[in-house]
Amino acid sequence: MQRTVTLPDGVELRVTEEGSGPAVVLVHGFPELGYSWRHQVTALAAAGHRVIVPDMRGYGGSSRPAAVEDYDIHHLTGDVVGLLDALGEEQSVVVGHDWGAIVAWQTALLHPERVAAVCGMSVPFTPRAKRPPTEIWRAALAGRFFYILHFQEPGIADADMAADPARTMRGMLCGLRAGDGTALVGPDDGRGIVERLPQPETLPDWLTRDELDHYVAEFTRTGFTGAINWYRNFDRNWETTPQLAEAHVTMPSLFVAGSADPVLRMTPPDRQAAYLDDLRGEVVVEGAGHWVQQERPDEVNAALLTFLGSL
Repeated sequence: MQRTVTLPDGVELRVTEEGSGPAVVLVHGFPELGYSWRHQVTALAAAGHRVIVPDMRGYGGSSRPAAVEDYDIHHLTGDVVGLLDALGEEQSVVVGHDWGAIVAWQTALLHPERVAAVCGMSVPFTPRAKRPPTEIWRAALAGRFFYILHFQEPGIADADMAADPARTMRGMLCGLRAGDGTALVGPDDGRGIVERLPQPETLPDWLTRDELDHYVAEFTRTGFTGAINWYRNFDRNWETTPQLAEAHVTMPSLFVAGSADPVLRMTPPDRQAAYLDDLRGEVVVEGAGHWVQQERPDEVNAALLTFLGSL
């Protein structure tokens, strides 16, 4: 069932629901949609869970506020909590992929009473830095191209990605594997992110033409500004969360990633275990790239169901 849910602050989220039982919220990343969890919904519902899958703010059929600060971590985690409130759920397991993993980890820290357990995919838990993130990245990269810093410039990446959504989404979904990481970070040769993305001649086995067309149609309609605004809040998120310095995730947790995910090179998961007090597993899906739950749904579903069964 798909419907629009209005949150207490007036934001509307397009939500897909299936099943009954303990709640599981699936939070997508960039540039994705609730549709990115299409292979997980029925499997989790069949195992006895109420599966709740929003298009997050800025995406798909959900609200796209104009103000950049309306996409900070307090609003994003607040949307998860507001969704639970609107649907009458006291607690949920929160599962996130990519940027959604950041939202999942941060919901566990900022609203621990609402999170029964947490799973991050592709992006491991990272403790709060001692300096603003963009300051760290600029110092470390010394003028090299880095997509997150590129996203800080108002309007530039937005227009680049929206000029040809088909090329953008083909490059994003087909190109983010280890070895293709120069699309995200590399020498600054004046190219924007879309021109840097590989454009494979054929689609991978896990992505059909209809599935790609679904993404293209949605981002053609909405553009990419709301999605990119999440990135424009990295420093604001740091500035407004001093209480999270050295904070630990206390509830049961799980990490899942593909072995060929270039994000793991940029953000290795080797430090997270020290901050995850009840880490139930770190599952690396051999050969999978960044879009692990779409590329290898059977293995990801098995990992999720094992985790949920352990709670």
